[in-house]
Amino acid sequence: MRTRINYLKIGVTAALVLLTAHGAGTRTLRAIGTSSEAREDTSGAATLSGIVKLEGSQPVATRINMAADPACLKMHSAPVMSEEVATGTNGALKDAIVYISDGLGNRTFDPPTEPVVFEQKGCTYNPHILGMRARQTLKVANSDPTTHNIHPAPQNNREWNLSQPPGSSPIEESFAREEIIPVKCNVHPWMKGYIAVFKHPYFAITTKDGTFDLKNVPPGKYTIEAWHEKYGVLTQKVTLETNQTRTLEFVFKR
Repeated sequence: MRTRINYLKIGVTAALVLLTAHGAGTRTLRAIGTSSEAREDTSGAATLSGIVKLEGSQPVATRINMAADPACLKMHSAPVMSEEVATGTNGALKDAIVYISDGLGNRTFDPPTEPVVFEQKGCTYNPHILGMRARQTLKVANSDPTTHNIHPAPQNNREWNLSQPPGSSPIEESFAREEIIPVKCNVHPWMKGYIAVFKHPYFAITTKDGTFDLKNVPPGKYTIEAWHEKYGVLTQKVTLETNQTRTLEFVFKR
């Protein structure tokens, strides 16, 4: 009888060990499976490509007058032209931002660990339009032999306004919420740029040929917007199927 009881105790103990191990394994899998962009399943994802154009007579770029700061003027052997509107062949429009504005639902995406860099070089912003993620680190660098003043003017994020002397360390900041933020330099009034902040990775800034690519987009119904600093916003709705590649064209008119 005593032997039978001992066997029963051993069996119960073994069952408890197995249950405990199973519970630990489940918790570990949940920890691994928490929201992480790096581990998101991209099987069946779609691609959205296209072009942004400007219809009508093509604008002529205006020359930037840097005479107010001789240090800026000395850095350029040729005239510096405004980047507000830059076009290529057949009206291709550079520096338009194309992005998903609606349709991702409650999906969440971790910000990249690598920072983005917004450089002040030649008394202009490089790049003129910068795309980044919410809560991603922004590094603002001054590569010029003159003092700059970096001044983003957001509507939905904290505004800041910092002086940056030549040779100083990069300024590190971040933005918590989505929006397209105008940036200026209070020292050099011709210095203007934009920082576009998104909570997801599905955005692109057109190159001189006007093209864009949004890759690894989950299948679904989306609203896609194309934004330009001078010409405003165009909107299209699209349905993306599994493994589908779709092409869109956005045409701004002067």
